[in-house]
Amino acid sequence: MNINSFDRRSFVGILIKEILDKSIALMALVVAFPILIVAALGIKISSPGPIFYKARRAGKGGKIFTMLKLRTMHVGTDHFSVITAPCDNRVFAFGFWLRRVKIDEILQFWNVLTGDMSLVGPRPEDPVIVERYYKVWMRETLLVLPGLTGPGTVYGYIYGDSLLDQSDPEISYAHNLLPQKLALERAYIERANLFGDIGYIILTAIAIPAHLLRYNVSLPRVDIDVARRWAPIIPYPSSRR
Repeated sequence: MNINSFDRRSFVGILIKEILDKSIALMALVVAFPILIVAALGIKISSPGPIFYKARRAGKGGKIFTMLKLRTMHVGTDHFSVITAPCDNRVFAFGFWLRRVKIDEILQFWNVLTGDMSLVGPRPEDPVIVERYYKVWMRETLLVLPGLTGPGTVYGYIYGDSLLDQSDPEISYAHNLLPQKLALERAYIERANLFGDIGYIILTAIAIPAHLLRYNVSLPRVDIDVARRWAPIIPYPSSRR
């Protein structure tokens, strides 16, 4: 698959997206700075070790980059599994709360500023997951910049916990969650545009509190319909037309 066949934007559209990405990322980091200070203090009090966690992720073209997160697990436990189960005992109590409200993800706006990520795109995966479980069509999502959010991210908010097996989170993730997430990401790539990106940013802002309140948001019908090409018999949330 030629990467240019995925990109429907004009040069101006690509430039606007880049400017929008970096502008929003910079503003988000400035606004979130007090929250990050409080979170950093909470981490230091809750669990000995560094404040930041540097996660290896597969980016555009499969290039490995370092994705920044606030640390939510006890030091030295991340090698047991690359997937975190819903009630994973490696996560300390304050870290669990950071994960629930997605504060641990805020530092990824820095990855957007450095050009490793975009605001909207396929969620970057651990290279281990890519190597072990990606099929040919799944690797097509590596032809664009990974995103801080996107259809797969929102899908994870809706179904993530319910589709993961506590006893074997990696296998259950690879079989029960990864295909539908990547099918939705692959579907959105075909129609990606500035207004679609803005739509998913707004949808994510709604999905996080909705998930905490146990309400599900709906994904665009167009992405669900196209995603069924690769993952036809899987649960999808009720869709918006």
